Amino acid sequence: AMRTRAEVDATLQTAKVNPAELLPVAHCLSFAPRAGTGDYCLLQLEPGLSAQLEAGCSLVIRGEKHEQVVLCSKDKTYDMKIADTSNMLLFIPGCKTPEQLKADQASCNIIHSQACCAGIAGFSNNYWELRRCRPKLKKLRKLLMQDPYKGPDNQKDQTSTFSKYTTEDLLSLIQASEEEILHQLQVIDACKIEGCWRILEFDYEIKLLNHVTQLIDSESWSLSKVPLRTCLEELGSLEPKEMIEHILLSYGRKYIDDGEVYFEMQEDKICRAIAQMLLQNAVKFNLSEFQEVWQQSVPEGMTTRLDQLKGLALVDESSRPATIFLLKVEDLPEDNQERFNSLFSIREKWTEVDIAPYIQDLCAEKQTVGALLTKYARSSMQNGVKVYNSRRPIS
Repeated sequence: AMRTRAEVDATLQTAKVNPAELLPVAHCLSFAPRAGTGDYCLLQLEPGLSAQLEAGCSLVIRGEKHEQVVLCSKDKTYDMKIADTSNMLLFIPGCKTPEQLKADQASCNIIHSQACCAGIAGFSNNYWELRRCRPKLKKLRKLLMQDPYKGPDNQKDQTSTFSKYTTEDLLSLIQASEEEILHQLQVIDACKIEGCWRILEFDYEIKLLNHVTQLIDSESWSLSKVPLRTCLEELGSLEPKEMIEHILLSYGRKYIDDGEVYFEMQEDKICRAIAQMLLQNAVKFNLSEFQEVWQQSVPEGMTTRLDQLKGLALVDESSRPATIFLLKVEDLPEDNQERFNSLFSIREKWTEVDIAPYIQDLCAEKQTVGALLTKYARSSMQNGVKVYNSRRPIS
């Protein structure tokens, strides 16, 4: 039976609570017949996510069985962890908060002298807590690199046993939001071929780039004004036109001038690709010899600089003579501690300048490289230069 106002007031008096300090409405709580802990999960949301849900957007939980679960909005990724609470949390449909009761004066007056009954539909001692995290994107490249695209004439591509992935496939497999996945596909220069995302095999990519740079040279075009239409007309008999346009998009900036589409070729990216081609077949390369061959190998008018190779190659000044070798950031582990372990097994002591390109992608929102080094490395001075080494022994 529903409590009377007199019973509510008597309960307050027994509890030594002053009714004047409370709102006049009383909620009389009772458990619904099937109330339990298994029917509901609580999720703590930041205001921005709540607003997205209220606007009709979806939140998606992603992760395969062996992966730690994440929750994704359209543009952000969150780790999900269960947080226990010492207070029992009750789920009460239709229950009004004190703020709602204060705002609803008419309702207060009507219910002033009587109790309001509400059924407890469920209860819980924990809730899911969200924490913004870096999207887990390393798997994206790994999946696409199982079967890189080697060109239209490659027979193995037709009989390959590897899966090919549509956008929908990647959204179900990669622990990141849709916008983060699509942005990463741009970063790694993936392209859609027959509806599936593919990465070009590096040798095929270099072959396409050489076609374009040789045409630029033979036509004496400015590197800042390469016409798309003429490239497609001249090179379309050698390779698919989509591939020619893709390589121009990968290595140039597209713009329109007087109704025609042009590309401004990106010097740093082209020099970097040619350096990778030179380094990929050598364990170590004499630095001065490499720099000479590298400059000779890039298109005329381009200037090579070592800072074009951040996150791709590492110079070893300690060897005599100095050497350079391939070390790609995308080949390193995604986990913070494993990344540092890997780097410190390659080189015992690092300067911040050398290590920064290899840990920059680990920085969370508003986190700096310096903060990461403070957490995962120990600093010391060596010949007047600050260097970093591992906080723990590296086996």
